[in-house]
Amino acid sequence: MTDFPKGFVWGTATSSHQVEGNNTANDFWLMEHTEPNMFVEPSGDACDQYHLYEQDVLLLKELGFNAYRFSIEWSRIEPEKGEISHAELEHYRRMTTFIRDQGLTPIVTLHHFTVPVWFACEGGFASKDAPAHFANYAGILADVLGDVWGQVCTINEINIPMRFFHDGFLKDQARFAPFLEAATKRSGSDMFSTYFVGDIDAAADGMKQAHQLAVKAIRTRSPSVPVGLCVSMQDEQAIEGGEALRDAAVARCIDAFLDVTKGDDFIGVQTYSRSVYGPEGKLKVPEDAETTQMGYEFYPEALEATIRYAAAYTGLPVMVTESGIGTDDDSRRKAYVETALKGVQNCLADGLDVQGYCYWSMLDNYEWMLGYRPTFGLIAVDRVTQTRTVKPSAQWLGDIAKANAF
Repeated sequence: MTDFPKGFVWGTATSSHQVEGNNTANDFWLMEHTEPNMFVEPSGDACDQYHLYEQDVLLLKELGFNAYRFSIEWSRIEPEKGEISHAELEHYRRMTTFIRDQGLTPIVTLHHFTVPVWFACEGGFASKDAPAHFANYAGILADVLGDVWGQVCTINEINIPMRFFHDGFLKDQARFAPFLEAATKRSGSDMFSTYFVGDIDAAADGMKQAHQLAVKAIRTRSPSVPVGLCVSMQDEQAIEGGEALRDAAVARCIDAFLDVTKGDDFIGVQTYSRSVYGPEGKLKVPEDAETTQMGYEFYPEALEATIRYAAAYTGLPVMVTESGIGTDDDSRRKAYVETALKGVQNCLADGLDVQGYCYWSMLDNYEWMLGYRPTFGLIAVDRVTQTRTVKPSAQWLGDIAKANAF
């Protein structure tokens, strides 16, 4: 099999904070400028896509892609509680309309990690009022963008905080405590809670409710637009004796979030590698394994496994909303994506409804605590001039998109 189905979505993905630049009213900007700090550098101008989106979209069109997944920055829309910026709403309407006018499907994500500082200061998604706040924001966007967006993802990687907590990353209090204390003090609120800071269980429940309320708000105003949720998934494997721990991690960190997608139009699968469990827990990546700039094992075969799992568990069509690799060797990017796409084709050959593939990321962008060091992009960005340089992998993947086939 070399062809993909007619209408298959070929996209790339970004998030507002990682590419727009100067999102000064959100929680991550506050944390990036807190001392002591866990971020290697602040986001600053990022890729200045806020001003350069037209040239980026035209690049995608020229390369052959037919979709662009991007996120709306909530802190631009509602910088203070109840204070809506109509200028920013109009900016995103112009951007979304421009994408559609170029023949690309705008896949809009409402929440990609960042929230307004005021929301974080009220307790973030752990607050009892959080689901209603988020649904109100979703409804405002639907009123403005409902006739131009093509597909909507409510929350990006809704399960990542639980994954971090379960795997122990967020339990390292000696490492986190000084930073969290400083960020809380800077925020001016003892309830300061962000995507990975605060009451993780309460925030998880809040995000689940927020997703469901947002779906209702969007469907009320824009009933024909497909709406779904994006879940971070790895190929969860186990060696002998590790099955029970693997199953417990899957139940807590994946299944509990897939459960809230009943009635959605699709499930967004976001996969980069695998996890392997032994009798004592998750195993370290073998020393002889090839790894990426993020420290993940180079394991593109994971995508096929997660597509199959998500499709079987939810019964929903699958959209690959993220798949990619951080590497400075573009030939390895091509090798990674080629294997991942062959896994997609295997799923299609078995009758699974896989609607599309969005590579992460369009640009070499801001990778949160790791700053600009990891390079996931199909397109390089000069940090000073903002000049875009298309990589060979972008041309290669764009040619596949044009042909809708290998």
